[in-house]
Amino acid sequence: MTHSEQHRPEIVVGLVATPPDYPARVAALLTAELAGRLADRVNADVRWTVRDGWGEVAPRRDGGVEALLDDLAQRRTDDQWDVAICLTDLPLHTGRAPLVARTSARRLVAAVSLPALGLQQLRATRAALPDLVSRLLTDALDQRVPAAGWAPADMARRVTAIHKVVGETDVGELSYVASGLIGRVRLLAGMVRANRPGRALLGLSKLLVGAFGTAAIALTTDTIWQMGDALGGLRLAVIMLLGLSALVAWLIVAHDLWEKPDRKTPAELARLFNLGTTLTLALATGVSYLVLFAGTLLVGALLIDTSVLEQTLQRPVDLTDYLTLAWITSSLATVGGAIGSGLENEETVRAAAYGYHPEPGGWRDERDG
Repeated sequence: MTHSEQHRPEIVVGLVATPPDYPARVAALLTAELAGRLADRVNADVRWTVRDGWGEVAPRRDGGVEALLDDLAQRRTDDQWDVAICLTDLPLHTGRAPLVARTSARRLVAAVSLPALGLQQLRATRAALPDLVSRLLTDALDQRVPAAGWAPADMARRVTAIHKVVGETDVGELSYVASGLIGRVRLLAGMVRANRPGRALLGLSKLLVGAFGTAAIALTTDTIWQMGDALGGLRLAVIMLLGLSALVAWLIVAHDLWEKPDRKTPAELARLFNLGTTLTLALATGVSYLVLFAGTLLVGALLIDTSVLEQTLQRPVDLTDYLTLAWITSSLATVGGAIGSGLENEETVRAAAYGYHPEPGGWRDERDG
């Protein structure tokens, strides 16, 4: 550190991720670059220091954003940070609208709900953090930074998820709110993104293997060939949707993934958790179905000679017939895969539940050591 840097005022910004899973990954990507962005957009004459940390593995659900800000304020005091920002995957609300971010100049803290940012969470958070820090310090009348030359609503131009800004009774208590319908759609998409459906897909590997086995056996029976030829596209589509729905329902019931409202989990939050879990599993099983369909089509083309299929169906066949055969076989095999899903690793499958946050081995808050 040069002599001039030592004499510049220092502002310490704490970046806390709760739970220490997906939010921690976002925080880790932003920590290294945040100091430079604060210098560029807030004040270059200040020595910015950014420290990251992990919050609670299971953050409080019953108090909403206020409980989150209270816990964060205590953390800021304990660690002697000037400002603290919390990144969370909890879906937050103000009234009936999704809450994107909340600032509290009184407590010198802010919270960002990553799901409310939609699919482009890293980009939106990168754009929002310097503005949130600037707003907090300005509203707290911190003399180390110049007053922000922009209104809070200006941040909506940089973060598309923000629809409006709502001021609270206390000065500096601002809520950045998403729109009603589009905001809810963006929130659900963000919840699926934060729930990492790729992890759920990998966790269903045994299910996919079981379904492949069922499909291979089904392909050897000419009854399936005749059924596929007799059923129309609409009925095949209904069978596919019923099979996928049954698989998702089986996974939820067999592995107890359904979130129940209780004293700590409000009914609205439980509904959002369940919807996020269902959409994540639907996406994972949908991709698994496409993989199964492609594999079944390939095996069917290699295993069943055209002349044999024509003899059974008593008519000329083409690619459409093989596609139809793969379609009905994959749909029926999906039900067989549901039975095999009971053999999946419990922890792996439960990771698809939105409200389930296991404490991974190796995660450790720096306050503990």
